[in-house]
Amino acid sequence: MSDAQHPQRKLYGRRKGPKLSAHQQYLIDDLLPRFALHLNAGADPSSYFLPPPGGEVENSQAQRSGSSGGGIAIDGRPPPGSLRSQTFPQGGGKQVWLEVGFGGGEHLYWQAEHNPDVGLIGAEPYLNGVVKLLSKLAPAPLSNIRTYMGDAREIIDALPDASLGRVFILFPDPWPKTRHHKRRFIQMEMLDALARVMKPGAELRFASDDVGYVEWTLERFMAHPAFAWIATRAADWQTRPADWPTTRYEAKELHGKPVFLAFSRV
Repeated sequence: MSDAQHPQRKLYGRRKGPKLSAHQQYLIDDLLPRFALHLNAGADPSSYFLPPPGGEVENSQAQRSGSSGGGIAIDGRPPPGSLRSQTFPQGGGKQVWLEVGFGGGEHLYWQAEHNPDVGLIGAEPYLNGVVKLLSKLAPAPLSNIRTYMGDAREIIDALPDASLGRVFILFPDPWPKTRHHKRRFIQMEMLDALARVMKPGAELRFASDDVGYVEWTLERFMAHPAFAWIATRAADWQTRPADWPTTRYEAKELHGKPVFLAFSRV
């Protein structure tokens, strides 16, 4: 069976890790609603970063009653927050980037901090990974981050055509056993979906320390007419670019030396 013939897949992998401490639970209950993404099918993703109706609400009951993860909102706007600034106060149309599986949030936070005019959407189903990102946002909140504690495919399905300026898929689970290859995020039908939502010329960055998954990924991207591998020399995939910060997972090199791939939406 080819990749395109597989039915829609369920999300595999862990959702929860060790029991949360009281402080970590506080971050989930009180802080996460301020950054949670509430999907509105077909909406310009930059609208997720607009100020909430009625302005900012400091320590409001609305914060506490907001969703603690992904979900559908009536008007597509994030719940009210107490952030001191908002990213796109003048309206939509700004660049929005998506990170699929942000892990502990090191890369997502760095990109948001260094690209304040870009909206960063991060999908991560692992609760403890979300907590790690929130621990960074608590002392230094960034209003251009929205998190989705669920399957990134739900975000992609809800996006309008040509709406993302960049996509990051960094160190996804390689599912090395042959019988588990169907669980890999990179599949031909996923590339079809990403091609739909990426703007012409948008960049997709992929990294892995598993040589089998790197070969799998290259094979599929090279076979897809909507993407072009932009490497011109070995250093382009052997060396991490300056605007591509390292993560704790990358530093572990659990499977081998990391490889960094970049593709352009043709």
